[in-house]
Amino acid sequence: MDNAKLVRYSPWVVHFNTGACNGCDIEVLASINPLYDPERFGIKLAPSIRHGDILIVTGAVTKKSGERLKRLYEQMPCPKLVVAVGACAIDGGVFANSYSVIGGADKVVPVNMYIPGCPPRPEAILDGIVKLLKLIEKGEASGECK
Repeated sequence: MDNAKLVRYSPWVVHFNTGACNGCDIEVLASINPLYDPERFGIKLAPSIRHGDILIVTGAVTKKSGERLKRLYEQMPCPKLVVAVGACAIDGGVFANSYSVIGGADKVVPVNMYIPGCPPRPEAILDGIVKLLKLIEKGEASGECK
């Protein structure tokens, strides 16, 4: 069994907020609490970026946060997957034409799953991560390092 399929059974998520209104952050944290029971899918919050399998990005990516996001992505072990949560993480959202915003997370790191909304509901976030895990199981998303 390859490493990408191992992630499917016990993915550890790491949350990175690039900055914005924090609406998506509240929803991400709500989605990993016992009410929604993400552990039934094996999803747990990683204690460190070096233990994470899935990086959840929220907020519009600015020039400064883009550097940090790239550095965090490089510190993750292989295979590594990225989920962009919310309109800001997808394309900059309402901050898209700001002088310091470079756009969505995919301008800096490869994104495997987009979860739209402003902010998306906790059920949608959990559903998006589960769909990503199913793509891994089918072999359509590997997250392998190059």
